[in-house]
Amino acid sequence: MGFRAAVITFPGSNCDRDMACALELVSGTAPIRVWHGDAELPDNLDFIALPGGFSYGDYLRSGAMAANSPIMRSVIAAADRGVPVLGVCNGFQVLTESGLLPGALMRNASQNFICRTVPLIAENTQSAFTRAYAGKGTVHIPVAHHDGNYFADEETLDRIEGDGRVAFRYAEPCNGSRRDIAGVLSAGGNVLGMMPHPERAVEDAQGGTDGRMLFESAIAALV
Repeated sequence: MGFRAAVITFPGSNCDRDMACALELVSGTAPIRVWHGDAELPDNLDFIALPGGFSYGDYLRSGAMAANSPIMRSVIAAADRGVPVLGVCNGFQVLTESGLLPGALMRNASQNFICRTVPLIAENTQSAFTRAYAGKGTVHIPVAHHDGNYFADEETLDRIEGDGRVAFRYAEPCNGSRRDIAGVLSAGGNVLGMMPHPERAVEDAQGGTDGRMLFESAIAALV
């Protein structure tokens, strides 16, 4: 059975090609490229990815305008049907702004752009995105963001912690994120938002392959 994925491109996306290449490298099938202004997604998708970048130039606030792009109505509907949706960096911001994930991404505590490889711990290794990380301990994946400081109120944080919805946590302080949260799952477990870039760590030429396990997990769960 084949793997049918889509990568959404917004005005200002700059990691959409990286995401498409990573999905093709791991799955063997090139994903469908979808423009933000399209009203409908292709039929029978197995996986949807919202890439990093600076959608709409981060005007208003990061991800807020992209969350209202026409394609997002179809993305939300697909997520509600259980289709896996991955949002990375700016894609994570879009997922919170569209209501698919709780919380918000704020300016880094340092007020500086952070671009480096960071140590991560997969807190939940039961999701379709993270099963391959079971028993792996600390992994290393790059970040590149200015607004990656995850914020939610204490009640929300307690709820997502208690429900096992923290997918990844920074192994050391990175950007001021509450409880060092680096990635969050939806209540149904089929939507993942994360600030680190797994698509930038899928082959040795990129300096490491710890991101590849995320795509391998998702594909193995579907095919």
